[in-house]
Amino acid sequence: MKIKIFIFLAIVFVLNACKTTPSKYIANLGMIYGTYYSIKYEHPQGNDIQQEIDKELFRQAQIFSHYEKEATITKVNNNIETELEQEFITCFNRAMEISKITNGAFDITAGPLISAWGFGPEDRQKMTPEFVDVLKELIGYQNIKIEDGKVVKGIPEMTINMSAIAKGYTCDLIGEFLAKKGCENYLVDIGGEVVAKGENDKGKIWSIGIRKPFEDPFKNELNAALKLENRAMATSGNYLNFYEVDDKKYAHTIDPNSGYPVQHSLLSATVLANDCMTADAFATAFMVLGKDVGIEIARQVPGLEIYFIYSDDKGENQVYMSEGFGEFLMK
Repeated sequence: MKIKIFIFLAIVFVLNACKTTPSKYIANLGMIYGTYYSIKYEHPQGNDIQQEIDKELFRQAQIFSHYEKEATITKVNNNIETELEQEFITCFNRAMEISKITNGAFDITAGPLISAWGFGPEDRQKMTPEFVDVLKELIGYQNIKIEDGKVVKGIPEMTINMSAIAKGYTCDLIGEFLAKKGCENYLVDIGGEVVAKGENDKGKIWSIGIRKPFEDPFKNELNAALKLENRAMATSGNYLNFYEVDDKKYAHTIDPNSGYPVQHSLLSATVLANDCMTADAFATAFMVLGKDVGIEIARQVPGLEIYFIYSDDKGENQVYMSEGFGEFLMK
């Protein structure tokens, strides 16, 4: 399971002087998918609609959260026949598309490996090459599909975990929900996945920060700040979630193809896309692929912009960003 980077939202609540009547921006905070959410929006009547938002978030959790016993994903994993919601089908299909694009670096069936390495809901296992090979037999996006409205598994014991794409998709869905309520200006942040629309209450484009890759979670310095206008953003990294055994670090990003935690120089990957479902999944995939392959694939995907923080041969942090990403940076 991927651990998301804390993203800092530079938002100042003041009245927009360009409007003849005061606007009221609402800030709602809460928990979903075992992480925080922060949602800020301008409601046309100035109403606080957190109860409605929470109801919609609960509905999504009943689809995607593998911690919920009655969730659709839990029933699928337990081979209990269930009707699939359109949201499940949409998210599943996009996951399959990104798995193909990334040659399996993104794979929602990799949960057994992630858990066995100690980054899932179960206890960490004693990992040997033989055990890794056994677990690899239970994963593979090529062995699962949706057919006639049902999930069909090539291996009955296969399970899926959408945590690396569902939070982003839920951001998209909450954005759509707010738009239907008449909100033209909003920012949705679920565990570091962000969707922004319109302006903040200062009449300016929403400002977002990208955290420096410090292992100390309380060391909150920014590597960059950007303006996010009608776009989605996701950041993934390895430096906050790892453990050490015999002086060797094991990061939480697991390569589904090798079965082992990744060992490369990429410290964090920030992705901008037209939707957060896409940004979320590619941010995870790029952490698996590493800098060079990640850059190559990002160039082939229309609408993607990337910002990579990586360590050079001297152990110093460097930045690579796509040409289009620079347009979003705050000067």
